[in-house]
Amino acid sequence: MKIPALLVFILFLFVHCQKQLTPIEISAEDFHLAQDELTAVMVHDIFSPPLASRVYAYSNVAAYEILAQTKDYPHSSYASVLKDFNGITPAKDSLVNLKLSALIAFLEVGKNLIFSVDRMSDYIDGLSQKWMDQNSKVYNASRQYALQVVGEIKAWYDKDNYKQTRTFPKFYVDYDSPSRWQPTPPEYMDGIEPHWSKIRPFILNSSKQFQPEPPPPFSMEPDSPFYKELEEVYSIVRDIQQNDEKDERQEIAKFWDCNPYVSTHKGHVMFALKKISPGAHWIGITKIVARNTGANVDATVAAYTHTSIAIADAFISCWDEKYRSNLIRPETLINKVLDEDWYPVLQTPPFPEYTSGHSVVSGAASVILTDFFGDNIAFKDDTELPYNLPIRSYKSFKHAAEEAAISRLYGGIHYRKAIEEGLKQGRNVGNFISLKLGLR
Repeated sequence: MKIPALLVFILFLFVHCQKQLTPIEISAEDFHLAQDELTAVMVHDIFSPPLASRVYAYSNVAAYEILAQTKDYPHSSYASVLKDFNGITPAKDSLVNLKLSALIAFLEVGKNLIFSVDRMSDYIDGLSQKWMDQNSKVYNASRQYALQVVGEIKAWYDKDNYKQTRTFPKFYVDYDSPSRWQPTPPEYMDGIEPHWSKIRPFILNSSKQFQPEPPPPFSMEPDSPFYKELEEVYSIVRDIQQNDEKDERQEIAKFWDCNPYVSTHKGHVMFALKKISPGAHWIGITKIVARNTGANVDATVAAYTHTSIAIADAFISCWDEKYRSNLIRPETLINKVLDEDWYPVLQTPPFPEYTSGHSVVSGAASVILTDFFGDNIAFKDDTELPYNLPIRSYKSFKHAAEEAAISRLYGGIHYRKAIEEGLKQGRNVGNFISLKLGLR
């Protein structure tokens, strides 16, 4: 029996309308995967730790502010908290899916701030096609609103002094001063981001707000505090390297290496191993605990945003001190005065020693995560599995931060004072930000 043409047309309209009304569901896992993709692109692009922290912060703020306009969202907009931020325009179209807009805005801001735009575009296009097939009207409305917010976030970040710092002169290396930082092997690279302290903070009053105690006065006298710290680095690393059995200190050092660019030389051939930054490691920890606790979209985005803001301001604070104290690295000094054949467990990163960036960032991030998820939250950290490093377990965020900090001594790239004062500095940053963001 033939079906009348009118009935066929009606059936077509029914199916088509049903397709148009299919809801687009966005889960916390979608945001976890988006964070992973942004991290992967920055690893590929070899983003320096401070630069990566800026990308995470602006991308997450864009998503957070979109969600913060919903009535039942557990956190308020940061329009009155973040420096020079006037907020975003609220969504007016009833078709807008705010969770979808938040995810699109996160990805689009990230795309605007990385180098491999095509790679991120391919990722976005793949998701967009899926959403378009589910409900084109909702997708188009949500995307249009997301792009409006992206423009507003861009106008904000364009005034954070980043572009200006690209034109500032390179860091001057004073080779004649025995205490001043000098480029380290094997690449002897210029100091990375010497003007990062001039970047506008997100929450801090200024980059100098939590200036730490100065390092011990430089001295080659055997009884001086500085010389004793130098000897400590030398002896610990030598002990680790001479230990025939598996040394957990070496495992800890390598687990927390988080050096985005480690170069290896074999004869005339040089190749680089690309790895995550310390900030990316803490973003990974945020993901692990958000999954473990079953955090929904709202809580997940808030956790990422709070943590990334703390990481970004921690780098600004730390880099302010690094290029003020401008302290020589252990490797340079040990090779010069103690043992020319000594080498650290980890490759020394290209910037001054004091304070330890890992310590500052870990201190800040651990405070935020503790205030957000709770104290004594145990977790298994599998962040370094892609780099063939085994899972490590922690009793709390504080425990992880303390291990991240001491890893720099085991790695032979920091003196103890830089680690201890760095943790204090980071915790001060974290405490201040936690209060400002209303986590306490």
